[in-house]
Amino acid sequence: MDLRDFFKRVRDVEAAISDEYPMVVSYATPDGGKAGITTETPRSVAATLIAEGRARLATPEEAAAHQQSVRNAVEQVEKAALADKIQVALVTDADLEGLKQKTKTRKG
Repeated sequence: MDLRDFFKRVRDVEAAISDEYPMVVSYATPDGGKAGITTETPRSVAATLIAEGRARLATPEEAAAHQQSVRNAVEQVEKAALADKIQVALVTDADLEGLKQKTKTRKG
């Protein structure tokens, strides 16, 4: 492979990509790459992947589905983090009465 041709192809592909961080969809590759994995990458990385034949630009529908799945994952992580912050204390009736008595004596 002629390196000049390769890097010219990379520059041409990069110039054709309008987004700063485009979504690409991977192809199956002989070295273990899995087909159909959607990834958001910098323009230069996307151009290299496309020029190497390892990926293609995602359709708007594929990009929207990927962004929605990322949003759902973020929400789940935030909910899990919030659940870790919640503290529960079990208080018996006797303990509750003792706390009430302490608050009454402090106020009075």
